[in-house]
Amino acid sequence: MRDYSKVGPQFWIGSTGKKLRAAGMESQIVAMYLLTSPHANMLGLYYCPVMFIAHETGLGLEGASKGLQRAIEVGFCLYDEASEVVWVVEMASYQVGEALKPTDLRVKGVQNDYAALPENPYLARFYEKYSEAFCMPSCRENRSPFKAPSKPLRSQEQEQEQEQEQEQEQEQEQEQEQEQHTAAATRAGAVCVSLRSEGIGSVNPSHPALLALLADGTEIQEFVDAARLAREKNKGFAYVLGIVKKQREDAQRIAAQAKTAKPVPGRHHGIANNDFREGVTDDGRF
Repeated sequence: MRDYSKVGPQFWIGSTGKKLRAAGMESQIVAMYLLTSPHANMLGLYYCPVMFIAHETGLGLEGASKGLQRAIEVGFCLYDEASEVVWVVEMASYQVGEALKPTDLRVKGVQNDYAALPENPYLARFYEKYSEAFCMPSCRENRSPFKAPSKPLRSQEQEQEQEQEQEQEQEQEQEQEQEQHTAAATRAGAVCVSLRSEGIGSVNPSHPALLALLADGTEIQEFVDAARLAREKNKGFAYVLGIVKKQREDAQRIAAQAKTAKPVPGRHHGIANNDFREGVTDDGRF
């Protein structure tokens, strides 16, 4: 999470600011949120599900969607629903600067943020717009399924058909992977919204441990319950993940023991008797 964001007076009185005002209150609130969002980076290109906007502005899904659409219409930003990535097109020039010298330490920071972005349709366009100003050394190309066809020779027709079939299979696999990634990202976003509502700050929907837990079938309520335990001890996001991970590991261990162990009269074993906070450190390890 960034410590601060730069927002100038032109936001209210500039040409785009006037268009946002004319478009309605929702568009102004969404625009200000996108500039100052805790999920934003200095590039203005970042993962931002609409549910984040809805929850953290208080607009609700309908108001957030309406404000976002109108912000797009006036040219303030672009939004890709598939990847849930927003691009506030001019934001980098305000947050980073009009231009950087090659020796400026921010050059590396810009490239690192750019390299860490999830796949989205704006990667090449961002590079085209800012590569010279920010001395960016490399571009992440957006994948394109289209290739210029060449005229086949008779002896090559069968081989080419096989290659086309393989390409189609690869494209289908990529689409399935993208759908799975999108579904996981949406669930991760929902978890983060729920954790914020429980008072857990600095959440990260791209955290590898969170994604691994979701892939293992962890339900949102498990994170919510862990957040309440963490809040009692004034702990944060990593601690919540540590509790959930320990709970699931202990549950799996007890289930495995139950299959092999013989019952002992007068003794009761179960997951309810375990305190999952024991042994969990501040950074979620145990």
